[in-house]
Amino acid sequence: MTEMPTTFFGWVGFLFQEYGDLFLKGAGTTLLLAVVGTVIGFLIGLLAGIVRTVRVDKKDPWIKKILMKIVQGVLVAYIEVFRATPMIVQAALIYYGTMYINIDMPALTAGLVTISINTGAYMAEIVRGGIISVDKGQTEGAQSLGMTHWQTMTSVVLPQAIRNIMPAIGNEFVINIKDSAVLSIISVPELFFQTKSAAGTYFQYFPAYLITCIIYFAMTFVITRILMALEKKMDGPASFVIKDELQRRAL
Repeated sequence: MTEMPTTFFGWVGFLFQEYGDLFLKGAGTTLLLAVVGTVIGFLIGLLAGIVRTVRVDKKDPWIKKILMKIVQGVLVAYIEVFRATPMIVQAALIYYGTMYINIDMPALTAGLVTISINTGAYMAEIVRGGIISVDKGQTEGAQSLGMTHWQTMTSVVLPQAIRNIMPAIGNEFVINIKDSAVLSIISVPELFFQTKSAAGTYFQYFPAYLITCIIYFAMTFVITRILMALEKKMDGPASFVIKDELQRRAL
């Protein structure tokens, strides 16, 4: 029979030794949820942000005016609903709602859908803000050259807007790592859910959740540093000098 620890740190070491694989599997699932949810959420937000910035002129056909009002109205409703309700409630509604209409959706799939849609609502406003932050003169200049709204967005505005919102995108990624814990309500086997299983066996909740806290901190700390390095790289080298300036110095 295995001798039980008698000290707090003894229990920490014992639980990690006994359930290390469980903790690591939970952390892996948490990262999967955060990565997939952030990427899909960003794509949803990108599309929604572009559509919400489409301008409707008086000269446009009435069909376009009505269609754009309907689409933009639906997007506003989607954003408001998912930003105004807790993710834990959204997860329960999606998981048990699909079950209610006889759709067998695995808990992990329901979790991915929940995080993606929730993130998309926040990303939509982040992207819209990034688009608005780009000087309007660039948009007007592109349109004066005959570029469509989509061409203006993809070739002129979005490259600058995405750079401006990179910190916000990284922040959403970190938030998703932590907020994935609410998916334990629908039995998604992420880190928090796995911790409950490990802690309940010996009723050692404090040592178990201390291990979980350290793992969450390690994940967010490393990812934050990676994102900061990426942002710095996007800024370009500190020694960057524009061509005209080089020519002036040569003279």
